[in-house]
Amino acid sequence: MSEPVARPAQTFAEAEDALLSRWPETRLEPSLDRIRAFTELLGDPQRSFRSIHLTGTNGKTSTSRMIDALLRALDLRTGRFTSPHVEKMSERISVDGEPLDDEAFVRAFNDVAPYMHLVDQAEAHPLSFFEAVVGMAYAAFADAPVEVAVVEVGMGGSWDATNVLDADVAVVTPIAVDHANYLGGTTAEIAREKAGIIKPGSVAVLAQQSAEAATVLLARAAEVGATVAREGLEFNVVARAAAVGGQVVTLQGLRGRYDDLFLPLYGAHQAQNAATALAAVEAFIGGDEPLGDDVVRGAFAEITSPGRLEVVRRSPTIVLDAAHNPHGAAAAAAALEDSFQFDPLIGVIGVMGDKDAEGLLAAFEPVLSQIVVTQNSADRAMPADQLAEVAREVFGEDRVSVVPRLADAIDEAAGLAESAGSDALSSGAVLVTGSVVTVGEARVLLGGLK
Repeated sequence: MSEPVARPAQTFAEAEDALLSRWPETRLEPSLDRIRAFTELLGDPQRSFRSIHLTGTNGKTSTSRMIDALLRALDLRTGRFTSPHVEKMSERISVDGEPLDDEAFVRAFNDVAPYMHLVDQAEAHPLSFFEAVVGMAYAAFADAPVEVAVVEVGMGGSWDATNVLDADVAVVTPIAVDHANYLGGTTAEIAREKAGIIKPGSVAVLAQQSAEAATVLLARAAEVGATVAREGLEFNVVARAAAVGGQVVTLQGLRGRYDDLFLPLYGAHQAQNAATALAAVEAFIGGDEPLGDDVVRGAFAEITSPGRLEVVRRSPTIVLDAAHNPHGAAAAAAALEDSFQFDPLIGVIGVMGDKDAEGLLAAFEPVLSQIVVTQNSADRAMPADQLAEVAREVFGEDRVSVVPRLADAIDEAAGLAESAGSDALSSGAVLVTGSVVTVGEARVLLGGLK
């Protein structure tokens, strides 16, 4: 790849193209040298605000959105950095809960573009796409200015470009094996990489973990002198019940108990994400007093998480979920059984070539009557025919059809759901899943409903 040229962009498309000309975020060279050089040239903007840093295998984006909402309910000005985006690149950088608009995104790019070029010339490798966007985000947050940034890692922790932060609170959502070719093939190896966001003097808020992951995370916290708050001990989900449009939860936080909160998201995993978010904000605020029932109730009632068991259409119902590994698929499958009564439920599944497709399909098999195998437009997408071979081993020949074009696959699945669920006692639906890219493209096709 030729060295990127950082020149001023006139439009969002030009800024996007310039960023995409850089190393993709899936191409990693483990070093913080480039991002440190970049942020130093920018004046170390990440030191101008306090921060909450999140890692984990699943649940990071939903949890970060909940943390952001709680902080804003406390009248704090927030920045939020998440990845990957569902529909549009600018979703990655939010200020006060809203993604940068096109004009602000172009301005953020142009503010840092000259410094990108300086780093490209000085380092052995040019800045990657992800490093460039991290620098943009930190500079935009400093410029706003925000009081606290909620920052989700891109991958891992120790060597992730976001980790030039020294966050007040480090949040670790559940860890499972994913990105094994980059982070290691065991839970302990992956936990060791993710533990790198836990910094001296911080508070480590740990969601429920396997014994292997917990051992690594607790050892890191002890090594750096971090305070630990653990799900199931210092905070927890006390009770939850499915409700129309989501669920009602009672949460035990670090500072108090919060009863009968409405959470407009589905599944036990989202209740656990809410408990983790609550504990993170309590740890960040400090003191002994609870956050206030009205604050928490109001913040959680407004939560959205696009592409996470998101109902985007009716007749038939179409649900989008960005599960892309077996752990995420198992959580989504449990939530579907818990919160919906679809019969039949038809899956539209497109995955990336480097993912555990068999494990993901096996997790969904009990809740899907049939699947339509497809593929998204990404270069890394697993070809539909190749995915179908795996799917037939899991679902059997009769429950699998292959429609490579995503729009046609959704149409076929909708037809199957409508014809099979046409009697008064059943309600057919479609689940589109397997990848954030698949879900994002489906969301655009279906109108990008918010």
